Amino acid sequence: MKGCARRAPRLREPFVNTSVLSGILLTIFSYFLFTLQDASVKWLVVALPVWQILFVRSVTIFAICAVIGRRPLLQRSLRSPVLKPMILRNLLLLAAWLSYYTAARDLGLAELTTLYYAAPILITILAVPILKEDVPPLRWVAVFVGFAGVLVATDPFGTGMKLSLPVWLALQAAVFWAISTVLLRKTAMQEVTLVQMTISSGFFILFTGVAVVVTWVPPSLADVGLMVGTGVIAGIAQYALFEGMRRAPVSILAPFEYSSLIWAFGLGFLIWGDIPASQVFGGAALIFSAGMIIILGERFGRRRLPLG
Repeated sequence: MKGCARRAPRLREPFVNTSVLSGILLTIFSYFLFTLQDASVKWLVVALPVWQILFVRSVTIFAICAVIGRRPLLQRSLRSPVLKPMILRNLLLLAAWLSYYTAARDLGLAELTTLYYAAPILITILAVPILKEDVPPLRWVAVFVGFAGVLVATDPFGTGMKLSLPVWLALQAAVFWAISTVLLRKTAMQEVTLVQMTISSGFFILFTGVAVVVTWVPPSLADVGLMVGTGVIAGIAQYALFEGMRRAPVSILAPFEYSSLIWAFGLGFLIWGDIPASQVFGGAALIFSAGMIIILGERFGRRRLPLG
């Protein structure tokens, strides 16, 4: 009981004063790592099925959690109150990934990225009825400025995008991701991060393991090392994302998902030599502006709060 009494003040105080900024930084860091993970997956899918990559990735994350938390962590995960909500969230994530990768077969990167980045707007909208968050006008402005930045950077409408099944699948992926992110905020406030990561990776081992039995392709030693490395990167990214969700409202963090577009273009240049078009820099400026609107809005809002 004494340990619980000591923890309570520490959890409340940072959330009011300093946790919003730390949540933003953790979220930006997590999306950088997720983009790095996507680059690794793009490299691997040339020779290996996506199911196999996700399976090894999940096994790696589960093993890291098990080594850190050992038996007490596994026991706590099986009795966790968020076990059932995490089942739903992981099913939504799986549906989002399947929709996204299926749409990717027929859509160009610009179209796919723009449609998928409808998710932060949906997250902000869903945060009001589901999480009962109060979303000030500045946050709405930031979300739409960030989305405008994606439109400018990717220039999807220059490709003549028409309503089709792949377009619907990309939008569906955005909806599933948005709902799963809102659910993550709810579970993040009820359970520690390592437990959530253990449950999530455990479910994905089950989900992808069935398909792996049918689609398994013998990997090279280098591919095994890259898949395990992808799992380590994804594990750190998950931890940063979960901790970010614990520190700040989801409507604040949603626009920072757009930062992954900047990381994607940067990694594309460093790894594959892709040179961004001129409009990318204009889009990146708008995305950066969206983040600054959030940060400055939160600082300004706190200064206006009455003391005491």
